[in-house]
Amino acid sequence: MDLVAGTRLALHGRLPSASGIKAPPRFPLLFSSLPAATAVNAAFPGCSRAAAVRRNAATLVPFARKKRKGYSDEPPDEEAADDLVDEMEEYEEVEEEEEEDDDDDDEDIMDDDEDDEDDFAFEDDFETDEEQDLYAGDGGAGGGISLAGTWWDKEALALAEQVSASFDEDLKIYAFKTAANLTIRVRIEKMSTRYGSPTIDDIEAYTIAYRAKLDDAESAGRIPKNISLEVSSPGVERVVRIPEELERFKERAMYVRYTTASNEAATPQESDGVLKLISYDMDLRDCIWGIADVKINRQQAGKGRPLSKKQREWRLQTPFESLKLVRLYSEC
Repeated sequence: MDLVAGTRLALHGRLPSASGIKAPPRFPLLFSSLPAATAVNAAFPGCSRAAAVRRNAATLVPFARKKRKGYSDEPPDEEAADDLVDEMEEYEEVEEEEEEDDDDDDEDIMDDDEDDEDDFAFEDDFETDEEQDLYAGDGGAGGGISLAGTWWDKEALALAEQVSASFDEDLKIYAFKTAANLTIRVRIEKMSTRYGSPTIDDIEAYTIAYRAKLDDAESAGRIPKNISLEVSSPGVERVVRIPEELERFKERAMYVRYTTASNEAATPQESDGVLKLISYDMDLRDCIWGIADVKINRQQAGKGRPLSKKQREWRLQTPFESLKLVRLYSEC
């Protein structure tokens, strides 16, 4: 079973059984290991509507048989009864107007979007705060290798590569990062799956194998003692490496941040959007994008509407060099 989108698991010390673990979405699966620790931490009514009063409804009795506070033993006078009838008729008229408005909305939704003359404004602010510092090759969510420049980080990377080779290169390093505070963070991907999602068992097996090599290296003095290890998946919205992973993820919706040049602007303008890959050319080193059929794009055509004709026909041609960030997009 492939990794459920966004699952996250943190372990310190001995690894427990990973079955039945559920966690909030949009985070990568994570194992962390501290050599001196033994504790285990697993990180993971009805609709109200006003009553409708009809002319043919049962008779409304405005007083009760049993005397209660605020009630009178005498029936209401004719003036009060007339007020009640007027109120009932007014409510009926309001309800009929609401039903007519609903019918008009339904007819509007069924109108052909080809007759829509409104200009389509595609650009929108899709970027989150977490993406402001995210870039391909950052050693974290963006993949790649990032070393802190310590005396031991190259040895740690070599050991991680040896562990990857021991799994016949099926579990490859997607991202590797060391920190001066004796922390190693590794993200692995499973090459035998379509989108590279490792299972909980895969991450557990890699963590155990890597921890054992780190312990041996600590004993030999090749790396410092008490190194903290974290092993995780790339995440459900992993960064797509350009151009080598375009073919792999061409059927997925992607968040794309790119620059465009124009005669009016002295410097290239940055834009973004949730797009789908139409085609790419390795010789020309460019690609053509269309608008992805996802909720955030459909909402721009109107509530309850599909993509408009203008959206479906929209195209963007970008050189590889103009793509600042491309990552998978999830509606979860």
